[in-house]
Amino acid sequence: MSVTTAGIPVTDDEIFRVHRGGKLTVEATESLTDARALSIAYTPGVARVSLAIADRPERVADYTWASRLVAVVTDGTAVLGLGNVGPRASLPVMEGKAALFRTFAGLNAIPLALDTTDVDEIVATLVRLRPSFGAVSLEDVAAPRCFELEAKLIEALDCPVMHDDQHGTAIVTLAGLRGAARLLGRPLERIRVVVLGAGAAGIACARLLHASGVGEVTVLDSRGILFPGRPGLNPVKAELAELTNPHGRRGGVAEALRGASALIGVSSSQVPAEALAAMAPDPIVFALSNPRPEVDPVSAKRYAAVVGTGGSDFPNQINNVLASPGVFLGALNAGAPRITQRMKLAATEAIAAIAAEDLAADRVIPSVLDPRVTPAVADAVARAAQ
Repeated sequence: MSVTTAGIPVTDDEIFRVHRGGKLTVEATESLTDARALSIAYTPGVARVSLAIADRPERVADYTWASRLVAVVTDGTAVLGLGNVGPRASLPVMEGKAALFRTFAGLNAIPLALDTTDVDEIVATLVRLRPSFGAVSLEDVAAPRCFELEAKLIEALDCPVMHDDQHGTAIVTLAGLRGAARLLGRPLERIRVVVLGAGAAGIACARLLHASGVGEVTVLDSRGILFPGRPGLNPVKAELAELTNPHGRRGGVAEALRGASALIGVSSSQVPAEALAAMAPDPIVFALSNPRPEVDPVSAKRYAAVVGTGGSDFPNQINNVLASPGVFLGALNAGAPRITQRMKLAATEAIAAIAAEDLAADRVIPSVLDPRVTPAVADAVARAAQ
């Protein structure tokens, strides 16, 4: 069998060969080839460093890797588009994410796949492990538990914590929307955005869009538009219903799309391309689900001025790697104990600024391989942290 990425076919043999034995390794920063080197890096020399840290604990940042190490943490309950495959099956994805941190931001990262879905157990585990890392990137934790877990970890840990499925997605989505709106000459405060999906990514996108000053945000879950007082809303959706949909719209996808400026799909729902005809002229469509976008991108181009997806097979790939390595690098560089809304908005502006240098309908967001992105994001986040 084979898959196609960026128009290039890749066989199963190639995929499994790269993953055999895992995708990560740990290497010494110094060559340990003689007795003198060993005596410096390990015993007896290492005892001097341990005593120095015991005397002044803040020295751990200078003499170990802990302060620059990102723990990539999951319980395996919402892995990619695969769902609840468990912690062991999540490891290839967590290894890949750790490799991205190293490749794009120069940060060391270690996967931690935890064999529990109990929020308090996960928090307690990471609190006990806190001396070993400098930041936590939560990955692939199912909603709505992910909201509680992130909130409790932020309170319990004195280091940056971010659930990438929420905030990485939201940052890059908003950056792409900024680029598309600039290309089309539409101020953000005058557009109406429909967010299809009220899971982790959808809720974070809606919150960040609202914080950025987008004119109107309408959110749908599997039962339709969120509005205050709608029966069956969990506490997170109820809070979001109060924040969004200022005109009290009700109904399903058809009612939400009528006259809307943009559609952001972050769900497994399918929308026929013909439904886009009811949107405002020349709309923006980001169909981000993988492997099957909410709207067929080729068909969407008949109605939309700008189309983006979450995959590499089409232009305008909305990919978290544009955000998370730079966000964590910037937060760690600044010594920030938390990743704030202001830092996330700064990241979106940095990404959008790079795209603005060469805007086109198929280039409203930079390439995931653009070497300018991570340094720009890190610098913007560090400045915002101050």
